[in-house]
Amino acid sequence: MADPAGEMRATPTARPARVAGAAGPAGAVDRVGLGWRGELAAGIFAHLERIDLLELIADDHYRASARELRALRTLSSHVPLTLHGVAMGLASTVPVATRRADGMARLLDTLQPESWSEHLAFVRGGGIEIGHLAAPPRTAASVAGTIANIECVTKVAGAKPLVENIATLIAPPASTLDEADWISQIIAGSGAGLLVDLHNLYANALNFGDDPAQILLRFPLASVRAVHLSGGKWVPEPGIAPSGRMRLLDDHVHDVPDAVFELLALLALHAAHPLDVIIERDGEYPDFACLLDQLGRARAALARGRRAARSGRFREAA
Repeated sequence: MADPAGEMRATPTARPARVAGAAGPAGAVDRVGLGWRGELAAGIFAHLERIDLLELIADDHYRASARELRALRTLSSHVPLTLHGVAMGLASTVPVATRRADGMARLLDTLQPESWSEHLAFVRGGGIEIGHLAAPPRTAASVAGTIANIECVTKVAGAKPLVENIATLIAPPASTLDEADWISQIIAGSGAGLLVDLHNLYANALNFGDDPAQILLRFPLASVRAVHLSGGKWVPEPGIAPSGRMRLLDDHVHDVPDAVFELLALLALHAAHPLDVIIERDGEYPDFACLLDQLGRARAALARGRRAARSGRFREAA
């Protein structure tokens, strides 16, 4: 049966489980790495001793040739890999398409990564690809649709994804739940682990007048397995009539701001289990020394939060 986009719906063909929902093996420690980008390859290979893991954008390789897959397997022999999906569209009442779930399953079979993840986003409906990751109405219906999609792709892919919160410049219309409650219900109903994007959380909080730290503490922190860090810029609020207000856009082409590293330290204080942290950079690449500095700052934030947990208190960075 075809979905509105003209693609076959994902059928729950069971596959043997391969990778755990939690990122990293049992007994692992915090790890910090980068999103794999071809433009960063030389720097990555020159500094592998300072990179704990790499995150690969799965959508870029769904149709990879055998030669390309061999190169990716070679990469995985040098450093642990995770896979990150972009356009599956889990947060929707529209079922995930077979070709996307099967593409992820193929990569999981071939590369044997430690984990895979996808966004809690709406990306298509009624035969239309909207061209970006959108926040759906946060309602009981979208919670149920998301849980059903997670269950379906888990059966197809043979492994449950980590799911990621997304940034939005507008409050999703017709919502009856706030973001923290909506995500918590999805995690509770699906059993999926959470990939918390701290810059997305930070941007949403600032854009809608909330305290980022308080929002983070309302997320299901016991389920957080991985973390994304990135940067952004201020842009005019979208709308037909200019309001003069500004919104923080998560654009992945700026350095991670200080406040986001502080959120990472706060997360490390409250989440006692190991975390995998990925710094995302998608353009305007700085000198690789800058990225290494960002990796170091992430490790320092994690260490600061862990020390505070042991001492029973949290101090802001000087």
